[in-house]
Amino acid sequence: MSSTWPDKFVIGVTGNIATGKSVVRKMLEHLGAYGIDADALSHRVMLKGAPGYQPIVATFGKWILSPEGQIDRKKLGDLVFPNPEALAMLEKILHPLIRQSIDILIRRSTQPVIVIEAIKLFEGDLHQHCDTVWVSDADEKTQFKRLVDKRGMSHNIAQQRVTMQDPQAKKLAAAKVIIRNDESFEKTWEQVSQAWEKYIPK
Repeated sequence: MSSTWPDKFVIGVTGNIATGKSVVRKMLEHLGAYGIDADALSHRVMLKGAPGYQPIVATFGKWILSPEGQIDRKKLGDLVFPNPEALAMLEKILHPLIRQSIDILIRRSTQPVIVIEAIKLFEGDLHQHCDTVWVSDADEKTQFKRLVDKRGMSHNIAQQRVTMQDPQAKKLAAAKVIIRNDESFEKTWEQVSQAWEKYIPK
């Protein structure tokens, strides 16, 4: 069990963009885990009135705001994703706030197994607080297709998002479990349920 959360067994689920991390998290939730989506938390902490809002506006300027005064995530994304320095500045604001939110959610949870879905699991120290790391994997062609078909990205932006990430190989090398997620839903479910049986303490 995690030394940070001694009464919980914590699974960290990561993988590059559009490799199907959310599908794996939802399957683990179905099997009984309490799910936390770090990406959704990052959206929450930058809402108007939330702790990330003011520092982000102060760092990047009011031009990233929508007419309603909320941070326009598309404008912010278009700025930071091609610019590693700007991305690092954003992450410096967001990561401690997300980490804090995760801690609160885990301590409040009544379920003994927790799954944290986080694309940046290894960039901070979050992976060190997990009992096991699972990596969702798909080939680049599948990632690209998902970004264009499901998320409505242009070909150029999709290509940029796929190629600019840390190598998936680094994540795979650190994984306890690898879930291949570029075939059928049934095959993914089979892998997730088998890994649950094998690795999750009863």
